[in-house]
Order: sequence, then C-alpha cells, then structure tokens
Amino acid sequence: MGARNNKLMLGTLVKWKMVVILSILFLCFVVHVTEANEEDPGDKKQAKDETGTENSEVTSVKVDNEPLNKATDPNPKTQEEKNNIPLADKEKSVPTSNKQIPDIENKFQSSHESSFPPNHAQDRSSEKQFTSTESPVQVSSPESPVQPPVEESPSVQPPVEESPSVQPPVEESPSVQPPMEESPFVQSPVEESPSVQPPVEESPSVQPPVEESPSVQPPVEESPSVQPPVEESPSVQPPVDSQSREGEETEEEELTEEQRQAEEYFSQGEALINQTYNKDHHQAMEYFQLAAKLNHTQAMEHVALTCVLGDYLPQDTGKAKVMFQDLAARGSPKGQLGLAFLYSTGTGVNSSQAKSLVYFTFAALGGDPLAQMALGYRYWSGIGVERKCETALTYYRKVATTVADAVTLSGGPIIQRIRLQEEAENQITGQSMMMDDDLLQYYHFLADKGDVQAQVVLGQLYFQGGRGVSINHERALHYFLMAAESGNANAFAFLGKMYSEGSPVVKQSNETAFSYFKKAADKGNPVGQTGLGMLYMYGKGIEKDFAKALKYFSMAADQGWVDGQLQLALMHYGGKGVRRDYKLAVKYFNLASQGGHVLAFYNLAQMHATGTGVLRNCHTAVELFKNVAERGRWAEMLPEAYSMYKEGHVSQALMKYVFLAELGYEVAQSNVAYMLDQGDVGVFDDTEVLERALLQWSRAASQGSTVARVKMGDYHYYGFGTKIDYETAASHYRLASEQQHSAQAMFNLGYMHEQGLGLKQDVHLAKRFYDMAAETSVDAHVPVTLALIKLGLLYGLDVFSKELEDYQRVFSRLDPRFHLGPDWDIYLMTFLALLLGFIVLLRRVR
Repeated sequence: MGARNNKLMLGTLVKWKMVVILSILFLCFVVHVTEANEEDPGDKKQAKDETGTENSEVTSVKVDNEPLNKATDPNPKTQEEKNNIPLADKEKSVPTSNKQIPDIENKFQSSHESSFPPNHAQDRSSEKQFTSTESPVQVSSPESPVQPPVEESPSVQPPVEESPSVQPPVEESPSVQPPMEESPFVQSPVEESPSVQPPVEESPSVQPPVEESPSVQPPVEESPSVQPPVEESPSVQPPVDSQSREGEETEEEELTEEQRQAEEYFSQGEALINQTYNKDHHQAMEYFQLAAKLNHTQAMEHVALTCVLGDYLPQDTGKAKVMFQDLAARGSPKGQLGLAFLYSTGTGVNSSQAKSLVYFTFAALGGDPLAQMALGYRYWSGIGVERKCETALTYYRKVATTVADAVTLSGGPIIQRIRLQEEAENQITGQSMMMDDDLLQYYHFLADKGDVQAQVVLGQLYFQGGRGVSINHERALHYFLMAAESGNANAFAFLGKMYSEGSPVVKQSNETAFSYFKKAADKGNPVGQTGLGMLYMYGKGIEKDFAKALKYFSMAADQGWVDGQLQLALMHYGGKGVRRDYKLAVKYFNLASQGGHVLAFYNLAQMHATGTGVLRNCHTAVELFKNVAERGRWAEMLPEAYSMYKEGHVSQALMKYVFLAELGYEVAQSNVAYMLDQGDVGVFDDTEVLERALLQWSRAASQGSTVARVKMGDYHYYGFGTKIDYETAASHYRLASEQQHSAQAMFNLGYMHEQGLGLKQDVHLAKRFYDMAAETSVDAHVPVTLALIKLGLLYGLDVFSKELEDYQRVFSRLDPRFHLGPDWDIYLMTFLALLLGFIVLLRRVR
C-alpha cells in the first residue's frame, strides 16, 4: 500500500507540474499578443476614433533617418471625416498659440522637410507628427484642449523657450504617459536641425473640444519655468535688492511722462536730505509725497516710515500700514522692514513675533542694513529665536562693513547718547551733557573778543557737532582762521583736515592741507602729525613714504592721539613699511578703541572674528561689530528724538526711540522704558504701559544698563507690570550690586535684609550693605545715615525689651510702628529732611 500511495502522489505531482507549465506558456502567449496589439498604431488610432477616449500619444524618434514606431495610416482621411467634427467646431478648437506664430511654424516646416532624404518623401505627412527631439518629450495636459491633427497642413508648436506657457512636461500629467517600450529621450543627430530647436510633439489622440474656452492655456503653476504666485500672504515676496531695482529702472528704454515726473520729484527730495549739512527734511517730504502719489516706490518708502515715526508728517499708523503692505507686495525691503516693526511692537496691528521675524528676514535678504541690525540683535539676545552667536555675527558684520566704508578722516559727526533719566537727574544738579544756550553765547562773546581757546573750541564744535550743536562748516572755518592768525597749532591741524577732505565751503586741496598739517606738526601737534602721516602713507599730493608716515604716526600715538594709534595699528596689521605684527596691531587697536574710534572697533572685531593675533571669540566680535553698526548714519535719529522730547512732542519721540530700540540700541530701550514709566504717552493702551516698560527695562538690563537692572528689581518689588516677587527683586538688586556696583542696589539689599523681605532677616548684613552704599556713592551718605540711626534704635529696643521683659508692654507702646504703621521710617526721614531744609533756609536768611 505504501509503494502504491507513493506512486499515486508522484503521478499527481507530475500532473500539477504540467498544469503549471502550460499555464505559464499560455500567459506568455497572451502577453505577447497584447503587446503586439498595443504596438499597432493603426489599430490604436482606430480604437481612439471609435471610443473618443483619451489615450497617451505615440512617440516616434528618428535616428539615422530611420523612424521608430511610425504611426502611418494606410488609408489617409481628412481629420474632419475621422472625428465627424464640423469645420466650424474645428476652428474653434484650434489653440491660439498656433495662430500667433505662423512665421515660426513655416520656418520650422521648411527646415524639417529639408531634413528628409528623397526616398522618404511619400511618408512626410506622417513624419510631421513626430519629432527628433534633443530634450524630453512634452505631452499635452488633459486640462487644456489640443488641436486635432490636420495632416494636410500640420501646425507645429513653438519651441519651449519662446512660449513659456506651452503644455507641461510628462511628469506633471500622470494621466498621459508614453508607452514604456518607446524611448522618448533618444536624441537625434544635431545635423538634422542645426538652426531650429524641434517643437513639442503634437498628440495624435483627439481630445474632445472645449466649447466655452477653446484656447485656455495650462495653469501657470504647472509650468516649471514660471514662479507660482504666493496666494496665502501676497505681501511676502522674495526680497528685491535696492541696487538691482535701480538697475532695472535704468534698463527701461523709456519712461512714461508720469514716471519721469515722479523720478524728478524723488531726485529733488533726495538731494535735500542727502546734503551733509543744512538738510531740509520738511521740503524733501513734500517732494516725496508728490512722487508717492505718482506711485514711486522709493518715495513711498520715505513717506510710509515718516507716517509711523511722525517726525515730518502727521503720525498715521493706519496709512503707514497700508503703504507698507503695498511696498512689501512689490518686494521692497523697506516695506518689509516697516511691517516687521509694526508686528514686533504691536503698533496698529496685533503683535506677532513670528510675522515680524519673517518680514525682518526678507528685508535683511534684500540688503536693508536696519533689518540686518534687528536680526543680529534678535539672534544675539534670543528674542523670538534661539540664541546663535554665529548668525548674529554674520548680520552685524554686514552692517559694520557698510558703516566702516563710510567713515572719513574726521570720523564723522559725534552722536550724543543721552539717557532721559540721567538727564533729568543732572538738570537738578546743574550738570547736563547738552551745552546750554547761555554758555554757547558766552563762548561766542569770548571768541569775538579774541580769545584763541574759545575760537578753537567753537571751531571744533561746529566742525564735528555734538552737545546739541549742529554741524556748520562755515562757522568752523571762520573760527579756525581766526585762531590760525594767532598761530594756534590746533587751528592749523583742523584747517588741514577741512582741506584734506573738502566740504561745502572749502574745496579739497592736498597742497593746502599739506601746508597746514606741516605747520601743526612742526609745533608738535598730534592732529597735524597724524594728518601729515596720512598724506605720506597714501601719497596724496606727495610721493608715498611709509618711513615718514610711520615716524609721524608714532609721534602722534606717543601723545595719546587716537587717530595716530589707529593708523599705526593699520601699518602693523598690513605690514606697510614695517614687519607684519598682529600683536602690536591689537595693542594699538585697543588703545584707539578706548578713544572711541569706530575703525578701531571694526578692526578689532575682524581680528576676534577670524582669530587673527588673538584667540577667536564670537561673543566679543559680535559686541564690537554691534558697536560699529550703531554708529551708522541712522544713529542721527537719537538726537532727533531727544530734541522732539525736549520740545514736547512726546509721542513722536517715543516712536522714534521704539524704532531704535528694535534695532538693539540700549539707550533707546532705556529711554522708552523711562517714558512709559513716567506715563502720559498716549501711544499705547494704559493697561499695557507698565508691561511694555518692564520689557524694555529687561532688554536694556541684559545689555549691561545699571539703571535698568535696578528698575527691574523695583518693578518686581512693587508689582509694576508683574506680580510682587521679593526674591526676584533681590536677585536683580544683587546683580546690580555685584556686577555694576550700584549704590542704590546696595541700599535696597540692606533694607530687604533689615525687613526680611525676600532675604533672611539679618541686622548685621543690613548694616553691611548700608555701609557699602555709603562708600560707593557720596550721594548715599544722607539716606544711609538715617537708615543706620533707625536700625540702631530698633536693634536697641529689641535688646532692651528682651532684658526687661516685665516692661515689654510699656516699651511696645513706644514702638513707632504701633502708632505710624510699617512705613513709619519714611515719615521719619521725610520729617528730618524737611527739618534739615528748614535749618539751611534759616541760615541763608541770616
């Protein structure tokens, strides 16, 4: 039985094997027949004519004059007979692109026909449906109607580069694929069509005509060569560099009358604000408004920014927002910068740091230096983004390079960084950074009387500006000439500077500058020695002589003159006339930076950024580049904002300070916080004034402001803009005390130790901090003395009450806190201060 079963199983296996083999052979036969049917173009074409369905087109490539898969119809008929389409309907379905370029089609037909050999002339009508392409075959999209093939006069599509709206390539129309067995990417020999690029092959399949829009082109977004429009946020366009924008304007062959008029208005306004001295912003803004009405982009930038700041036009945030959105939609970096500022500060819009970051980024990519400053500060401080020192270094370096390139020999105007809180305190004591008008008039009186020193001081004030005095080279020249008549060396040196650089009142002359510098240098003046060294170093009016330049720079540097130290550092850094020595370069750059020279900061930043002569330090390099960037021409907004504040235009001054605060100016941040702290601003809601002030105090404190750090402690101590938090307040006071040696912070720590608020109650530590405050500042002597008297009384009462517990009830009634409350010490100090003032007043009367 077992052997029989084995034979049966073996027979069954053999039968199954035969069945499987026969099945495989049958499937192969079916596949072969199916492929043969698919390869027959005549049958395929007939099936399309009968069913009217959409099929993929057959691609034929001709190599060496032998066409592949030639789809010829043995019984040629007209296209109208095949599809039963009336002639009128056929004309409606013809694409407009073929009607617009008949010349190109005729040229291509003639050149294409000439490429066929004589023995293939009978097949030209069918060959015209196929192309010898040098690029991937493009298939018509099913979404656009295709012209039915007309064999008598086939229309040929234009080359892709001449018609960017042709049908999309194969990969964008997945429903129409060429057969796999064909090779549409085979290139034909170049000699068959050397002068004309073959057109896109027409589909032999017949598409149903679209009656309502027969000439609709494929959507723009399907064409890989066309940038799709941004529909979600049309105001965010790729940035357009201002230089490229100007280049495009110059490339236009001719402008309309309106455009020429707008450009003329804008040029007149630019001329008024680009003057080095005597700028007329009000008149310039009138020209900008006229140009903006004529749709001039750059004029609109000026008008929109002025509407936000409100300095030369009425403040109108709504109008500025609309103009910024229009400008941003055009790709204007200034428009994107304006929107970034509005979203960052929540002015006229809901605050959104994410949108602000996007707009700042687009504006920075467009080359706007203010946007680059804002992004550099954000990446350096970690505002809305992760802290990245290298990214901040990249942005600040770009701005610093722009600023350094604009620095002249004189160093440019002096920018006073005035803190409103310190200015208010100094006015009480009679000490102010701004020159009083009475003092200025007194100097004028002395100078007119022949005082040489007063003449030199006035000449320097009008030459470089500062302390509230505007630059006026005409007056500077007048006073320098008066002092030079008396043989003053400083007057000779500054006259040499004026003639070396030239000005609106002095024509540039190297020879005259050399004579004045020589007179000053012979008298040992470091300014004249530096100027003479510059002429020898760069060969201005004389031959280059690095040895003499090194000699004069060394003499000026030995006297501590900052320009001499800078030039000496540059010579050692570049190896001009001396052996290259980075250590000496770093030494002299450091000395020049202590004098505040912007180029010294810039070169030190470059050395720290690249690790040249020093260890590479990204943080130090960013701080130095930031210092340089903040000395650009936009720093002139600081004295402008202060002048507005002094004149009573508080809202305009606040907006200008807020704008500069977003760029990272610590002075502007402190001033914004101070103005919000004082109240009566009217720009922001009253409910958020203290929160905004706390934010600006915190940003200023992170940049090392002592006053801001103490203010942060005060806000947390009293609960201004936040919850009361004694521990956080004590931490801020401690930072201000240890890092910045603030007497106010030390006094506050002593009081908190005395009362046990946020810190352990300890009388001894309280006395220690009170003593430290008195040692740090002379102004703290009076409050510290009163605090120590109070502390001694309380400490004595506590000790005495412990020894005499029986009389505790009696002494408890003597406790001033029992009668005046917990703030009795404030009342006591106020009373003592009034008493002291009354005594002083009585003594003065006597």
